[in-house]
Amino acid sequence: MAEKRLRRWRPVAAGVAVGLGLILLALFAPTFWRETQRERVLDVLLEQVADWRGPKPAPRLAIVAIDAASHDENGRWPWRRETLARLIAAVNAAKPAAIALDLLLAGEDTRSPAALARRLAEETGNAALAALAPTLEDGDRMLADAVGTGPVVLGWVLNPHGRDAVGAIPVLTRPGVALGSLWREQGASAPPPGLAAAAAGSGTLSLPGDDDGLVRRVPLFVTVGDENRPGLALEAMRLAAGASGYLLSAGPLRVTIGEMTRPLPPHGLLRLVPGGPAVPVIRASDLLRGDTDVAALAGAIVFIGGVSPELGALRASARDPLTPSSLLHAQAVHQIATGVMPVRPDWADPVELGLALVVMSIAIAMARLWRPAIATAALLCLLALVVVGTGWLALRDLLFDPRIPMIAATFAFLATSLTAFSESRWREARLRRRFEQHLAPGVVERIVADPDSLKLTGERREVTALFTDIEGFTQTTREAGPEQLVAVLDGYFEGVTRIVGGHGGMVDKLVGDAVHALFNAPLDLEDHPRRALECAVAILAWTEAYRATGLAATIGLGRTRQGIETGIAIVGDVGVGAKLDYTAHGDAVNTAARLEALNKELGSSICVGPVAASRCDPALLRPLGTVALRGVGRVDVSAPA
Repeated sequence: MAEKRLRRWRPVAAGVAVGLGLILLALFAPTFWRETQRERVLDVLLEQVADWRGPKPAPRLAIVAIDAASHDENGRWPWRRETLARLIAAVNAAKPAAIALDLLLAGEDTRSPAALARRLAEETGNAALAALAPTLEDGDRMLADAVGTGPVVLGWVLNPHGRDAVGAIPVLTRPGVALGSLWREQGASAPPPGLAAAAAGSGTLSLPGDDDGLVRRVPLFVTVGDENRPGLALEAMRLAAGASGYLLSAGPLRVTIGEMTRPLPPHGLLRLVPGGPAVPVIRASDLLRGDTDVAALAGAIVFIGGVSPELGALRASARDPLTPSSLLHAQAVHQIATGVMPVRPDWADPVELGLALVVMSIAIAMARLWRPAIATAALLCLLALVVVGTGWLALRDLLFDPRIPMIAATFAFLATSLTAFSESRWREARLRRRFEQHLAPGVVERIVADPDSLKLTGERREVTALFTDIEGFTQTTREAGPEQLVAVLDGYFEGVTRIVGGHGGMVDKLVGDAVHALFNAPLDLEDHPRRALECAVAILAWTEAYRATGLAATIGLGRTRQGIETGIAIVGDVGVGAKLDYTAHGDAVNTAARLEALNKELGSSICVGPVAASRCDPALLRPLGTVALRGVGRVDVSAPA
């Protein structure tokens, strides 16, 4: 019984072991691999659900691109600051909502006439040159004037060795706000103070890359030294909204800009959705020539940035291997404005682990309890439900990784199914080995197809027992040679067992020259007493023909005597360990054996007991008389008519 329970639970144990093993492998895999794979899955998930989001009001966006054609017309990068001033002035003339420079204007101007005069005056000590400098074209002054005439955001980058001052933007913080996990550096590289003072805003250009080198996040806030500073996209939105600063609140953490309030991730990074909006692009060279339509800039948040490798502004992203950083900042503005701010909660890992255990358990149960086709279809539905569920949560900006639950469920299902299949095959082979020499092939197939219909551990059932014996066999063994005797018995048993199986009976055992057969065991057999009687008649006819020809006639094989009786018996496995035998015990079995021996006294070949006779058509039988059987008493016996 314990071994049977062990076999029953072995597929479940295999599924649990494989599922838990994969979960542990995923949990303790290298951080680089685990997080990279998770982000790639979330990329696919966010991209797929992007079409499910309904249309929402979004700000106008535009990009002024400094491309290769612009370099050809206006010189290689870096441009003179007078050129940048003209470009900003041209954008300002279109009345944009805000202008954000996705360019780092580090250091003082060195190329304008005024800058050259100042440098020569310093090197030569020529006072005339120093006096001349203020009257000459000054790139920094021109750029500061252009920046000061509109809502312009200048960019700066985080730099642990930087010493430049970053413009202070009011960030009001209510009690309870905790931003301890912001991207932090001790310093920054920023525009010179004259330019920074002229700008209406200041935001970081820095974009963090993941372990696989892709940019998937844009900073909303970072920390420089001990001060929190906004990102370029958020600062552009502040200027467009006309807000004087930011308000950070807790419970949950959120940021307010003017009349707009949005959730704020604790790490201050906005997760980008692959794809993103289509943003109108105007070439800087066309704008400088004044021969392009600037209607796309009116009322828009305009990013001025490079789209050529010379500016170092191309980033690998989930959107494209060469994505202009200005497009990533523009996408961040679009997502903030439309409220698409996906975040992975701090409690995502334990939820994913719990979901993996639940889904794995369901998959194992399906594999164990249902047929393979139904279980496989149910597993596919279960996996689809996990995907749809995580997609539904992604629509609500909650990011969960469906990989671990899906992988654990799939492989646990496969392990359970394969183990159950191997167990089934082993059981089929074992059943075939045990019964294929005792039962008809059709009966064996029924048992293999439905093993639960077979009770091997013991049951009380009605059977019809048929015992055969060869008359005078002891004398035959003395007179026949060993090889002759074995050859005759092989042929004899092959014929008798074939006839038993053909009539639906089971050969219980072969003992010496005797065959012990059972009908209505191990499976139900309709009208088994009649079938046993017909089987006995067929055996008698075949054995008479067999012993009259060939080697059987040479050694003088005797006639076959048979006894039949019906009654209740205990059937099941009997034995120890591997030495088990499926057999029957009961009065009907003992009576059949005694009836077989009674043929010697009655001169008959088939002797049928009273119970079996009463269950058969009387026309099939003739009475032999009333006899006394040891342990039974006086009974009426019959023979085939």
